[in-house]
Amino acid sequence: MSELNSAEKIISLLKKNRNEKNIEGMVRFGINPESALGITIVFQRKLAKQIGQNHKIAIELWDSGIHEARILATMIDEPDKVTKSQMEKYVNDFNSWDLCDQCCNNLFWKTSYAIEKSFKWIDNEKEFVRRAGFTMICVLAVHNKQMTNADFLKYFPLIEKYSIDERNFVKKAVNWALRQIGKRNLQLNKEAIKLCKNLISSESKSARWIGKDALRELTSEKIIARLS
Repeated sequence: MSELNSAEKIISLLKKNRNEKNIEGMVRFGINPESALGITIVFQRKLAKQIGQNHKIAIELWDSGIHEARILATMIDEPDKVTKSQMEKYVNDFNSWDLCDQCCNNLFWKTSYAIEKSFKWIDNEKEFVRRAGFTMICVLAVHNKQMTNADFLKYFPLIEKYSIDERNFVKKAVNWALRQIGKRNLQLNKEAIKLCKNLISSESKSARWIGKDALRELTSEKIIARLS
């Protein structure tokens, strides 16, 4: 590969690796194929290592509108240079669950605005913005070791409130957030189980599904043994 020192060269390389079969596979997994090239995450991660962190190139890759270029941008951006306005722009550009999740996992949680943005986005009516808010909870539960149990309990009223959102990509993110909090430690596990039982008695089909599905994992022998 030639030296990848510009967005133009990187985009050219991505386009050369377009894979129609992979695009068909993306559709089967519920990924929006619009502007997609069908390039695997494994290939993108290798590319990201070769490029290295570069905020300027990351911005240019995102602005290309190409699905994989945007995911790659989240892998190479420099978290300390990411601004609140950039985060707002990106979250409103989300048009697929994988782009949302990759961005939160690779970049957003590492910024100093992560917790603030999670609360803001959860209250947003847009499907992928709200998903981003709940995805942020999931990632923070795994990676942010400074957050306390009290910090995570603040999310419980929002999990309960939006458990009635029937939209698939929101419903699954709410479920994911509840499970990740409940797997953080034994105390949060107990509190999450209580919330699951509340959701199961809800009139909402979505809330009941979230409660039952999360409860199954959070009460499993494997999880209880690990937390104990």
